Amino acid sequence: MKALLLEQHETLSASIQEIDASQLPAGNVVVDIHWSTLNYKDALAITGKGKIIRQFPMVPGIDFSGVVHHCEDPRFHVGQQVLLTGWGVGETHWGGLAEQARVSGEWLTPLPHALTPRQAMIIGTAGFTAMLCVMALEQGGVTPDSGEIAVTGASGGVGSTAITLLSQLGYSVTAISSKPDSRDYLLSLGANTVLPAGDFNQPSRPLEKQRWAGVIDTVGGVTLATLLAQIHYNGTVAACGMASDSQLPTSVMPFILRNVRLQGVASVTVPAAKRSAIWQRLQKLLPAAFYQQTANEITLEHVIEYANKLINNQITGRTIVKVR
Repeated sequence: MKALLLEQHETLSASIQEIDASQLPAGNVVVDIHWSTLNYKDALAITGKGKIIRQFPMVPGIDFSGVVHHCEDPRFHVGQQVLLTGWGVGETHWGGLAEQARVSGEWLTPLPHALTPRQAMIIGTAGFTAMLCVMALEQGGVTPDSGEIAVTGASGGVGSTAITLLSQLGYSVTAISSKPDSRDYLLSLGANTVLPAGDFNQPSRPLEKQRWAGVIDTVGGVTLATLLAQIHYNGTVAACGMASDSQLPTSVMPFILRNVRLQGVASVTVPAAKRSAIWQRLQKLLPAAFYQQTANEITLEHVIEYANKLINNQITGRTIVKVR
């Protein structure tokens, strides 16, 4: 089987290799992988720009879709279409950038009937996370009538999906992006306004004019602090990324004086029992146009090249990998 293998000797190396299926790590289900994706976390691992992987060799790829090849889990059967996101796959357990994976059945989700394996990976971990962020706003009481929603990192995978989901649900969305040439793309997804990221990456006062009913933030750092200072009373911020900075230079003032809620969002270990319902909602809300607008398709042989492009902010939307 063909796989992208990361090895660490004196330096990190990434290469496409033929490996024997017997080398796959432990698990009770073997999946023939048809599609995977290239996420920011994958790009950090492949390029060595982030300490994502600490045990080698490793096959990266934090999500995949495919067909059950061998099964010892009564919840699944040979020939069934499945998908996987999260659970440390591609970080601590060999992942989706290979023609096969052996995993725990607990980590798998049956493919929703209305989705193709390719569409499932256009959504992938990024889309799954975006849905969790939208749900966090809803749980915080933010409705379409509450006011404008800001989405940072708007041209990335999470941002693109979040804009589409919010638009479909009737929210008014401001996309915040560092890519001037992404304006038309973001408007086509459903954004009402597009603002440059530079407007939000300078230190702000603890409280500023109230602008946003809610925020979905993927970048962290000063940008998140600035947006917190601009949240309406009773607003909610869903924070799911730290592409810019893991530090948060803010004060307690937005939380105490404006009753602002900062909700962290992590998709990796969402319980299996909840995942199918989230995927059902994704397949219902995302329009057919979304899958054409957001997908960049590559093969396994191009992953290393595109990982470098992603790190250098040269990719818009989702990058899906045709493994077979």
